[in-house]
Amino acid sequence: MTPSPDAHAHTHSHGPAVPVSRHLRKVIAAVLIPFAAAVVAGLVVLWPGGVPDHKPSGVGFDRKTESGRVLTVTTVSCAAAGGGSQQPPASGGPEQQPPPGQGGAGRDGGSCKKATVEITSGKDKGRKFDEIVQPDAPRQLDAGQGVVVAYAPDAPRELQYSVTDADRTVPMALLAGIFAIAVVAVGRLRGLFALIALAVSFAVLSLFILPAILQGSNPLVVAVVGSSAIMLIALYMCHGVSARTSVAVLGTLISLLLIGLLGSLFIGWARLTGNTSDETGLIHGLFPGIDLSGLLLAGVVIGSLGVLDDVTVTQTSAVWELKQADPSMSARRLYRAGLRIGRDHIASVVNTLVLAYAGAALPLLLLFSVAQSSVGTVANSEIVAEEIVRTLVGSIGLVASVPVTTVLAALVVSADRPAAAEADGAVPERTGRGRRRKR
Repeated sequence: MTPSPDAHAHTHSHGPAVPVSRHLRKVIAAVLIPFAAAVVAGLVVLWPGGVPDHKPSGVGFDRKTESGRVLTVTTVSCAAAGGGSQQPPASGGPEQQPPPGQGGAGRDGGSCKKATVEITSGKDKGRKFDEIVQPDAPRQLDAGQGVVVAYAPDAPRELQYSVTDADRTVPMALLAGIFAIAVVAVGRLRGLFALIALAVSFAVLSLFILPAILQGSNPLVVAVVGSSAIMLIALYMCHGVSARTSVAVLGTLISLLLIGLLGSLFIGWARLTGNTSDETGLIHGLFPGIDLSGLLLAGVVIGSLGVLDDVTVTQTSAVWELKQADPSMSARRLYRAGLRIGRDHIASVVNTLVLAYAGAALPLLLLFSVAQSSVGTVANSEIVAEEIVRTLVGSIGLVASVPVTTVLAALVVSADRPAAAEADGAVPERTGRGRRRKR
């Protein structure tokens, strides 16, 4: 009895791939080898050679920072301490004052905290300075706490250093270690390869994509080349070199191209500039030649890649498993069965993507809610429209990847011939139910 296709929904079990004929391997290679060669050529031509130099602005993320440690924290009068916190805002913009009636005690002479901080890195290692913290400040300091301090060389000596953030090195490293152990413990060798692929992805992002964009290369071209390199390395490393993986690569590539085209069309049509945050404003100020709308489009392509990999690999594997369960299934039946599985995947993945973007923009949505703005007003504002376009374009690409990958997988696996597979070493074996299957 043939298993129900729905029983395979959301499967991520990718067992040993069934051998395909030599002819099909040649066809797949004829498509993928030129693509891989083009990706390598793109990496060579666009390779940036490092982040370009610039004159530090001294604001936001462009400040020079060192490590520090809070030695002592004492309570002092805010009036005696000068009436204000020395903490600079993280974005480098003007410090926000508390609303009337909130936090006034600290500014009108209440109790503040004076932290003595020691610098633990850089040329001024061992130097100490005092940091005044208002009682209503969002970031409080404790004795023994590690901190990040910003350095302003042009300021008076007593004001050259200030606490800009907490040092989160230990908890972040511990969390990363727990994640790596969990992945390897459950995924074993495949989990280890997944971690290596993750490291390679970050290497491509930090050594190629980001510096190339800063050097002035077209952000979309850089994103497509970099994403393609990540896709080839990650998929083949995690799932092996096989026809099954190659079909997933083709499905991912076609979907990425669709996302790039749709993103380019609607970002231009909606007149989205991409300059909607302090970070993009600072980047534009430091590197005026960067196309921020192109940077937005590059972010859409890169952000969609991870979810696309999941969908295309799952759909390809589902079609292969269906064919193994019932070798008599035609390409049409395989496509229909695989598409039924894909519909469940579409529903969950699109919902996940939308909620992920909504969660990231939750503070912004709260501000619009407080302002009692209409839905149309909120959606028409650039900062929200940018997220809407990002979400919908990525979701359209995800939806399209299901039928595209499913039809490719159905055609490839159905075009194979048992005799050709046997010639490549796949020996038919009779099962207890009288059905032949391939090893």
